[in-house]
Parts: sequence; C-alpha cells; structure tokens
Amino acid sequence: MNRVDNLVRMANQIAAFYQSMHDREEGLQGTFSHIRRSWPPGMRTALLDHIDHHGAEGLDPFVLEAITANRVEFTPRASATPRP
Repeated sequence: MNRVDNLVRMANQIAAFYQSMHDREEGLQGTFSHIRRSWPPGMRTALLDHIDHHGAEGLDPFVLEAITANRVEFTPRASATPRP
C-alpha cells in the first residue's frame, strides 16, 4: 500500500466515524476539523494532490465534501520567509 492509499484509507475511517452523527453538517465539519488538526501539512497536501489529479479515487464522498467545502482552510499555508 502506498502513502496516498494509506491517507485515503485513514480519511475514510475518520469520515465513517463522523458520518454517524445525527447532524450532517456537524459530521462534515468534524471530519474536516479532525483531519486538519491531526494531519501535518505534508499529509494534507498529498491528499489535496490526490483529489486534484486522480479525481479523489477511493475517497469517500463524505470526505471529499468536507474538504472541498473548507478547502481554503484545509490547504497548508507556505511558511513565512525568514528574515535575514
């Protein structure tokens, strides 16, 4: 299993937990928040690259919706340029 397959699997597991919530919006926000808070920028970037270049193959539609709705907040920011 490659890195992206592992990320997709983990994201799908997170979504499976949050999909069980009675409030769909709360579940979507929980999925987004959990991944954003728990995953380092490199993992989030790899997942976004997968979505952009592979049509989110294998990714649960719930994860895709959660990330797409919050994409700007999900995308890691470039680190500030250090001052000399």
